Amino acid sequence: MAGPIVQRDPTAESLNLTACDREPIHVPGAVMPHGLLLVADALSLEVVAGAGAIEALFGDDWLGARLDHLLAQDVNALAEAVPIGPGGTILAAPVHDHDVALHRTGQWLLAELEPMGETAGGSVAETLGWLDAMAAGFERTTTFVALCERAAVAFRALTGFDRVMIYRFLDDESGCVVAEDRAPGLDTFLHHHFPASDIPRQARALYVRNRTRVIPDVDYVPASLRPAGFELTDLSDVAIRSVSPIHIDYLRNMGVSASASISIVKDGLLWGLVACHHATPRLLPRATRAAAAALAGGLARQLRAKEEAEAYRERLALRGEEDALRALLLTSDSPVDVVQARAEDVRHAFGADGLALVRGGRATTVGIAADEAALVALARWLGARDDTAPLATRELGKDWAEAARVAPIAGVLGFSLGDGDALLWLRAERIEEIEWAGNPHKAVPHDPQATLRPRASFESWREQVRGRARRWTLEQVDGAARLRRLLGEARAAAELRRLNRELERTGAEKDSLLAQKDLLMREVDHRVQNSLQLVSSFLAIQARDAGAGAVADQLLEARSRLSAVALVHRRLYRDDQIEVIDLSRYLGELMQDLRSSLGEEWGRHLTLDLAPVLIPTDRAVSVGLIAAELVINATKYAYPAQNGGAIDVVLEQHGHLLRLIVADRGVGKVAGGDGGFGSRMMTAVVQRIGGTVEFQANDPGTRALLTAPIEGD
Repeated sequence: MAGPIVQRDPTAESLNLTACDREPIHVPGAVMPHGLLLVADALSLEVVAGAGAIEALFGDDWLGARLDHLLAQDVNALAEAVPIGPGGTILAAPVHDHDVALHRTGQWLLAELEPMGETAGGSVAETLGWLDAMAAGFERTTTFVALCERAAVAFRALTGFDRVMIYRFLDDESGCVVAEDRAPGLDTFLHHHFPASDIPRQARALYVRNRTRVIPDVDYVPASLRPAGFELTDLSDVAIRSVSPIHIDYLRNMGVSASASISIVKDGLLWGLVACHHATPRLLPRATRAAAAALAGGLARQLRAKEEAEAYRERLALRGEEDALRALLLTSDSPVDVVQARAEDVRHAFGADGLALVRGGRATTVGIAADEAALVALARWLGARDDTAPLATRELGKDWAEAARVAPIAGVLGFSLGDGDALLWLRAERIEEIEWAGNPHKAVPHDPQATLRPRASFESWREQVRGRARRWTLEQVDGAARLRRLLGEARAAAELRRLNRELERTGAEKDSLLAQKDLLMREVDHRVQNSLQLVSSFLAIQARDAGAGAVADQLLEARSRLSAVALVHRRLYRDDQIEVIDLSRYLGELMQDLRSSLGEEWGRHLTLDLAPVLIPTDRAVSVGLIAAELVINATKYAYPAQNGGAIDVVLEQHGHLLRLIVADRGVGKVAGGDGGFGSRMMTAVVQRIGGTVEFQANDPGTRALLTAPIEGD
């Protein structure tokens, strides 16, 4: 009769069920009496200890004899052919109808002998054919349940035991019978759970190291190692190693007389066991155990294949939804709105019962929902977590103290969107009714000093577990992480598009302003040019009216400087002018205009050597005025007795400085003029650009050198 149904809160502190882990099961100091064990020195091969009915096979003089002599074969050759190490087993030739296996532990070489017995399945070829047929049957199964059921039938046919169970370890280290094949009349353990304490951690480690284990008769009397002093020899790899008395009592309490276990190891980890029970004593020879281990390996490969196929299908579905979202997200100005519009599809792709999108203190939900204020609080808590990975929990109560506020939600997969916003997949609580084989909470005493006792009852005992939802798969967690990255990329792309639009709008406004400025500058230039032309004409008329003399000369000199200013203005304010110009090109054009203004006699003697120098436009105006003034001075003072003479204009760049040289070969005045208006104007302009002008002897003539920074302050 089933026991009572009780409720258990999974968030409660678990019991300390580690007492069985303290038992040194790898050093029992004895073996099961259906076989025997010889312990020899690994170097000398001298037998120093043993256990079991050794005398019946080797006589009374076995102690001190050489192991290779007793086994009548070259043990050293076996050791050299296949290295002997922890967890390794070497099969030697049979001796006296006993299978022989060699193991290495520290300085000792262990030889265990077991009766060969009768092997199920006939010859080796027949056994291999049968294993191949079973493996093909495993491949044809389409579901996990069908695979385990077929495996239980196959292992029972191979071993001949009354009951064979496929036992799977769960995440909390408890176990569950997922498939069973049994003799008629036996009660079932199918879907029963067994607490983690039934198989201690150290026993699980030995199941990985030693893949098959058999207890032919639970009523055996252990055969101790002799002589004394070898009780702590490590027998981890020995198949006939004596079993813990606790486990023997455990089997007796279940009504089992013989048992066997075959490990199901997947990817190096203990996935589960093939647990075999028999009502009467039963031996499982080494050859049959080897076939069972091979069959378990095939089962593990199929389990992995089916898990990978299921994971692939789930990844494919998630990728399909992700691809559908990608194009929409990366082209939308509000990616979160896209998620909200496709909320039902996003919920379904992740197998969630509900989806909540929290934005600006409000929650929008599809499917199952919870209190809006509680979801907003959950989103804020999620944003405060110091973790970049998405939250994935099936028991929210273990992570968030206020989990009761979002009932009936128990499972949450989600991530923060920043500023208290979040995307949350929700799963409702799934009340589980677990059927245990006996009360799991009475499995092990709490007192560490108490004598360990196994469970005496395996009567069906039901327990109700609350506060849990369906587990999120790794594929779903990875999918949430990818969607989080995709949303980040989409939001960045949307912000970039917004900034580009702002930039385009600003650029258009600037172009419009520049067009208006250009129009205004054209008008200003036109008016300035007209004004300068009027003043120039007025000066020419005044000079003519004044007649020959000093007054006419001064008026003509003023008109010449005014023409230079007009040329500067006209060159700088053309329609293609920009803020930075090439000074060499500008000075070249300016000098060309001066040639025309000064006349042919002067123009053909004017030579230019101008290096490219990029300079701000406003400074170019000043340099142009200085250059024009220096050239005019040269024409005025260097060659007073003739009309025309050589004038050289040179432009150079030295680091961040420019040098402008105007040199003549006449008799020009070293002081640079007469100190009149032109000289004073040039001095003011030179000071404004932070430069200096030196007048040097050119032998013959004068060399004027302007040095100024290219960039202003």
